[in-house]
Amino acid sequence: MPPSVFSPGTVGVRPQADYQIGQLFRERSLKTFHRKPSHVPSEPAQPSDALHHSRFMRAVRRERVETTPVWIMRQAGRYLPEYMAVRSKVTFMELCKSPELACEVTVTAQRVLGVDAAILFADLLPILEPMGIDLEYQKGEGPVIHNPLRTAADIDRLIALESVESLDYVFQAVRLIRAALPADIPLLGFAGAPFTLASYCLEGGGSRNYVHTKSLMYNDEGAWNALMTRLVDSVILYLLAQVAAGCQAVQVFDSWAGCLSPADYRRYVLPHSQRLIAAVSQEAPVINFLTGNPALLPLQREAGGAVMGIDWRVELNDAWDTLGNQVAVQGNLDPVSLYAELPVLKQRVEHVLRAAAGRQGHIFNLGHGVMPDMNPEHVRALVEFVHESRIPR
Repeated sequence: MPPSVFSPGTVGVRPQADYQIGQLFRERSLKTFHRKPSHVPSEPAQPSDALHHSRFMRAVRRERVETTPVWIMRQAGRYLPEYMAVRSKVTFMELCKSPELACEVTVTAQRVLGVDAAILFADLLPILEPMGIDLEYQKGEGPVIHNPLRTAADIDRLIALESVESLDYVFQAVRLIRAALPADIPLLGFAGAPFTLASYCLEGGGSRNYVHTKSLMYNDEGAWNALMTRLVDSVILYLLAQVAAGCQAVQVFDSWAGCLSPADYRRYVLPHSQRLIAAVSQEAPVINFLTGNPALLPLQREAGGAVMGIDWRVELNDAWDTLGNQVAVQGNLDPVSLYAELPVLKQRVEHVLRAAAGRQGHIFNLGHGVMPDMNPEHVRALVEFVHESRIPR
């Protein structure tokens, strides 16, 4: 690999001039999204008492609730007939970029399932398009990047966002959803974590071994830090704009960080994730979701967030003991449990709830998203099982 044009410097630290420019970008972006287009509802007011005291938000703050709140990752998805009635008429990207349709599938999923929070219908990767990434969703193949970044010189092609006006369709959808949801149902925004986004940029799609990602990390740390810095700056703008438009909390998905050893996560990822989460946490609670490697739990906690999202590869009580009682914990039923017969599914739900042991701050969720061929009745049953179970005191 050719020598990098970037200096490794100190990870996560930028010159004062760059810092001031970043602050200007953030201020400019937030001002942009306080000006509403004429065709969307008025700006969201301060959080209502109903939202503040909702079951979900009380759990985020680790306050006492009578019933464990539950929402499901990918709760608006192909397993729902109501979703497919909309999706069958448009492409995936058309659905993501239509505020009205994104609103419809988000609100419908919350209503049909009876979950305690809605999550914005969007995708992790469209933020990369205005940054210079040629993204396509191929039928049966998922996202494909046609111009992946493979060398240090390629990093120059990735342009940090100075504003997020090009993603206005997302914020229009947030406003519409917030206006359509019940007053006591929070709306969650989300974005990809910097490592997961960087991996997509470098691999060009899914990967088993992350060869291109790790090669850049190991061989040219300066280029790696430049890439991560641009992603973090852009995601901060994006999430703050989601909050300004009406989201009550946001989830940061580090879906691919499980491929890393603890030493590599600490060196190459932790400072960047810390900077992202710290900036967004000033405006709204952050759910820090990381999957695939329980050995990273202490570092996940160090990265920050009000809520730690965990997957099924660790017992919930063991994870909570590692994370400490100063954070809420989200999870952690194996998504494949939903294929079980309902009596077995109920037992598996109760196992997770017993593992939580009545600690304040538990939010029930799957350890990852719902499978596309899932029986929606099983998802509805899961929500009912959680709501019917009384929290032990």
